[in-house]
Amino acid sequence: MHCSAGNQRNSAEDIVRYHTTPKPRGNGWKTPGYHYIVEADGRVINIVPVTQPSNGVAGHNSHIINVCYIGGVDTSKPGLPPVDNRTPEQKSALKRLLEGLKQYFPDAEIVGHRDFNPKKACPSFDARKEYAGL
Repeated sequence: MHCSAGNQRNSAEDIVRYHTTPKPRGNGWKTPGYHYIVEADGRVINIVPVTQPSNGVAGHNSHIINVCYIGGVDTSKPGLPPVDNRTPEQKSALKRLLEGLKQYFPDAEIVGHRDFNPKKACPSFDARKEYAGL
């Protein structure tokens, strides 16, 4: 689980554009960072097929599915501190998406990016705890 660490007015298209735009204006990646992006209105956009790796967590992309919601930081404050600002629509869409993915991958563990890298706050909530019942 990831957050985009940006404004909730961004779209999945904005995130993909940033990931694939050459440096220094973007990340310069060939493949975007997420398989799925959940926009603020709850719309789920499939970016990369789950049969292909995306660029969400360095060193783990060959065996994970990267799901991101747009938001996760307080854009009104300096330093963009982490905040769980998922909209009700995002929370509902994320749960439905993860329930569906668990049907195909029943042994999968749902964790946050921060569980791979303790220096990260992403996704700005405890995904392991929140989705423990799925």
